[in-house]
Amino acid sequence: MDWKKQWVAFWTEEDGVGVIEVVLILVVLIGLVIIFKKQISALLENIFKEINKQSKEVY
Repeated sequence: MDWKKQWVAFWTEEDGVGVIEVVLILVVLIGLVIIFKKQISALLENIFKEINKQSKEVY
């Protein structure tokens, strides 16, 4: 069975998670990202600063 058939079988299966549940999960995740946007930005900025600092030590 190729991947296209498996993908179609996955999406047509009625036993799994429904579309409404997936949409609700996405809404919650997007809400969390909006609420914690400043903290996420600061964290990512610190991570990339550390990566750049350590990469300079290698060269």
